[in-house]
Amino acid sequence: MSAAVYAEPYKLPAGALALAVHAAFFALLYFGISWRAEPPQGMVVDIWDSLPEMKNIPAKVTPPEEAQPEPLKPVEPPKPVETQKLAKPAQPAEPHKADIELAEKKKQKAKLDEIKKQMEQKKIIEAEKMRAAQAEQERIRTVQAEQERARAEQAAKAAAAIASEIGKYKELIRSKIRHNIVRPPDVPDNARAEFDVTLLPGGTVLNAKLNRQSGNEAYDAAVERAILKSQPLPLPPDVALFNKFRELHLKFCPEENSCK
Repeated sequence: MSAAVYAEPYKLPAGALALAVHAAFFALLYFGISWRAEPPQGMVVDIWDSLPEMKNIPAKVTPPEEAQPEPLKPVEPPKPVETQKLAKPAQPAEPHKADIELAEKKKQKAKLDEIKKQMEQKKIIEAEKMRAAQAEQERIRTVQAEQERARAEQAAKAAAAIASEIGKYKELIRSKIRHNIVRPPDVPDNARAEFDVTLLPGGTVLNAKLNRQSGNEAYDAAVERAILKSQPLPLPPDVALFNKFRELHLKFCPEENSCK
């Protein structure tokens, strides 16, 4: 900032102060001269018989001059306060080359340690992921094995149930046919006649073909007549099982125990 900027606010007070100082100065001069004005004194004459020696003559005393008041210096207006400049902080001493190299080595070592640490953590994470993946695969295999075993058990049960149902109705068919066989005389107990029977939906006999003769034509004919007489043959209510009864191979003996 320049002095011109700060001179304007102090212009009026400075002029008033200068005027007051000059008034005081003139008042001091006026009253000072008035106090020094004294009436003139009479003259005193000393008469000497002889001249005193020069050495005893006192030196002429010069009356002291009246002290003149020093003129007052005009009061200068206060200078604007300048903003003090902040002292620059002391610059630290430059490190030595050895210190710089040591710090750089420490920095590089810290970086290498950090990289090594990150790699170890990454390996740990990868190992954990691998173990988790293996555990998940093992769990999936276990679940699949359990499901497969359950399916196999269910299929076995279903097959057993179907086989039981088929065996039940085949036995019903044989029982109905045996009930209608009129056994001729002189038929040995171990005689066995086997027929291939073709059925239609509903149990109607399409065809009854002798597959193995019993050795007694009368008994073979009696069995055939019983097959045709027994229709409609009993079938399971599940139509999906009809294919198991479309073609039947039936064995007949005079004594049931002989056909087992």
